[in-house]
Amino acid sequence: MIMRPGQPLLLPASPIFIWGSLIAALMGNMLLNAGGMGRAAWLPDLLALTLVFWNVHQPQRVSVGAAFAFGLAMDVHQTALLGQHALAYTVLGFLAISIHRRLVWFPVTTQAAHVLPLFAAAQALVTTIRVFSGGVFPGWTVLLAPVLTAVLWPVASMLLLAPQRRAHDPDENRPL
Repeated sequence: MIMRPGQPLLLPASPIFIWGSLIAALMGNMLLNAGGMGRAAWLPDLLALTLVFWNVHQPQRVSVGAAFAFGLAMDVHQTALLGQHALAYTVLGFLAISIHRRLVWFPVTTQAAHVLPLFAAAQALVTTIRVFSGGVFPGWTVLLAPVLTAVLWPVASMLLLAPQRRAHDPDENRPL
């Protein structure tokens, strides 16, 4: 991947770390849903955040198929209509992969503004499917979920890129 000027060169991402972070995000979503807040509509979607992050930074390793599989896992966990999260995460993964070359050129805060419409589209898709299948509209607090997920983008970038950062030990004979 071509890095923008001034951005440090990163080590290759470990597949174990990538898939471990995705499973940890799935478990985080499950804990948020099963916690004392129940299925609050305003909670951020940690799995969608992690999927979009790895779709942007490692599209060869985390594909739309992985997004579909994790979406099915969320559907089974929430006992939701089978396929609503799978469809939303698949669309989210496709949109993230379609903008991945352009997105890495922006600063992290601008990246958060660029991924906000993606999270909003996925949330709108899940809510629309839930309402049309006979569910109850969760209320207008559902609009907070994509915003909170986008606000977490800089934190996710810092945490998920941390193992790839090179140690800063400049050497006269080795400029990288």
